[in-house]
Amino acid sequence: MKFGLFGGAVIKPNADSGDSLGYRPFMDTVSKAEDLGFESMSLVEHHFGGDGQISSSLSLLSHLTAITSKLRLGTAVTVLPWHNPILLAEQVATIDVLSGGRVDFGVGKGYRKNEYKGFNIPQEEALARYLESIEIIKKAWTSRERFSFEGKFWSFEDIIVEPSPIQLPHPPLWSAAGSDESIRDVAKAGFKVLFDHFATFERTQQRLDAWREACDKIGRTFDPNEVCLARGLTITTSDKEYEEAIERREVRVTKMIERFGSLPGIESERPNSYSDKGPEMDESALIGDPDTIVLRIKTLEKMGFEYLNILLPDDSKSLDLFAREVMPEFTAQNQKSVPSKQPAMMAE
Repeated sequence: MKFGLFGGAVIKPNADSGDSLGYRPFMDTVSKAEDLGFESMSLVEHHFGGDGQISSSLSLLSHLTAITSKLRLGTAVTVLPWHNPILLAEQVATIDVLSGGRVDFGVGKGYRKNEYKGFNIPQEEALARYLESIEIIKKAWTSRERFSFEGKFWSFEDIIVEPSPIQLPHPPLWSAAGSDESIRDVAKAGFKVLFDHFATFERTQQRLDAWREACDKIGRTFDPNEVCLARGLTITTSDKEYEEAIERREVRVTKMIERFGSLPGIESERPNSYSDKGPEMDESALIGDPDTIVLRIKTLEKMGFEYLNILLPDDSKSLDLFAREVMPEFTAQNQKSVPSKQPAMMAE
């Protein structure tokens, strides 16, 4: 089992940086995560929320290349309809070079109506813009000769993208997918898949089943390392802390649905997963004491998941406890499964 992190730095508007997460503490957390044995750090992209969340994820990733040496650095996700695809191709390739080939490029169509309104882009164009951008970016990364492109939304004449990315044929492409239809589309496109952190265990199993079926149908080998599941995390040490964590998640999800109308893969209504507090709310995240978290992850592991992206906790305590008391349960398991390379006579 591999564990990554996702999220982003937050600086509250008009607040002293010492009173918010801020960029510096975020950088310190990322550096610490590398030392703790996390696999990756992926940044979200959101705009116009008024809550201080960083919007320029690629700029932040560029800085992370300088303070890390092993972490995979990615986006989860960059929303393609809002960006010039050639500029994106150049920026991501540059980060790939700076990082020594550690970039994972997660992309999506976006789902927040206020962001499409803010950019003055019709949301009904999301899929068409997304597909055209993917075509351009892949061509930009793989073409070593000048080319021109004439599309519905973008046109370029006599261009070549520099630098070339280190990873060949290009940095791994991941795509968010929530509905069964989008899961099938991602599999057909040859991308790796990102599952969000909102679905219950039941819906999560259904999504993985849909991915397996899509891979089987097109003759693609199922590889658990090409599937990354996101989960929220709060490690609690008392019943009171548990109840408070459930309440905070209920409030957070309710506010998101009220503000944005929907969540990824869910059509414009409050999903059943969030209709009540308690088990349904609880199981869509990793909430509880370390032993409970281990059992939850083992359940996901039995489903077939081997790569888990943890939403960056609000408190450093959860991250520390997770690394100290949860991760060893799975890393030790992996080490036991790897045969020793020493001759039997040399074993102690």
